[in-house]
Amino acid sequence: MMLPESTRRVRRLLPIRWKWRKRSPKEKGLVRGVLWTVSLMMLALLLPLLLVAKGNPVQDSRSASGQLSESSARQSGSVIDGKIYEHPAATEPYIRVFLSGADKIEKVPLEQYVRGVVAAEMPIEFELEALKAQAIASRTYIVRRMEQGLAGKAEKGADVNDTISYQAYLSLEELSKKDAESIKKLNRAVNETSGQIITYKDKPIEALFFSTSNGYTENAEDYWNNPVPYLKSVESPWDAMISPRYKSVTEMSPDDFLTKLSIPVQAVPAFGAGSNHSKSSTSPSLVDMKVIDRTAGKRIGELKIGSYAFTGREFREKLGLRSSDVEWKSKNGMIELTTYGYGHGVGMSQYGAQGMALEGAEAKSIITHYYQGVKLTTYSVDR
Repeated sequence: MMLPESTRRVRRLLPIRWKWRKRSPKEKGLVRGVLWTVSLMMLALLLPLLLVAKGNPVQDSRSASGQLSESSARQSGSVIDGKIYEHPAATEPYIRVFLSGADKIEKVPLEQYVRGVVAAEMPIEFELEALKAQAIASRTYIVRRMEQGLAGKAEKGADVNDTISYQAYLSLEELSKKDAESIKKLNRAVNETSGQIITYKDKPIEALFFSTSNGYTENAEDYWNNPVPYLKSVESPWDAMISPRYKSVTEMSPDDFLTKLSIPVQAVPAFGAGSNHSKSSTSPSLVDMKVIDRTAGKRIGELKIGSYAFTGREFREKLGLRSSDVEWKSKNGMIELTTYGYGHGVGMSQYGAQGMALEGAEAKSIITHYYQGVKLTTYSVDR
């Protein structure tokens, strides 16, 4: 007959119990001692693990994806306070921006104006430290303008407009179309530099910036004639490596070339004659184009075309070129002009700032490289 399972278990245990009862007190004591020793060893191993699990809530705060939640990560020090991702403070002073496309004025707090400028002036894909340097420069520009008493001098009584005549700017409506991650990055660049401006001898500087250098920035006096102690030529080797705007080639006919420079054809007869070194009999001879001197920033300081003299800035602006670092040659009846860099070249190179940030430079180092002898100061309305 098959016994129930419970009965079978009792019968298996009975011999063990009888064996234990038959043991001497000495043997029983030895067994108990071994059991206590093993129990204590196991407790010593398990207790630290139990305490860690109880004292570290982060261990249980991961999301389904295995990532730390923002609140728990903030407690553990693995991310910065989430407030840096919020919209910049809506505090005074307020900036009135004339929106050229909408033909209206948008009034925004200073820090939100700075965010709109950074969004318009620098690619959002740039490193955070480059964006922060741009935020500091852009804030300095508007603070200096307001302190100079230039508020209300733009169109329809605005302080500035949204074009590069002042600083490019994206309106609140335009910003609302950007993705959430881009806005968070812009907010962080502005919030982490909130109130910071660049000063020289305790006054806000003229924080000029431009897209891409030719390898050097330009002395202010070599482009605008007036020397500025903090706007001096410095090396900027990063641009050539990373900027898509570093080199540009433009072609124009001899007639267009001379017309834009207001030079009569008769003044440079060689332009109408074939070059002895050209395969094309219609290619202009450029022997009458000569660089007289170059600037500290390796751009054209002065050149002559026949008896007509131009500064590098004049030559660039009249021809609509990207830079005043220009080379030229005659090609298939046209004049081919190759430029290096993009912009006036004075102040901070934006692609140079990006290059420095990629190498680990912080915003302050970027600022003090491109603006010589300056300091970062916290701006207040009561200045």
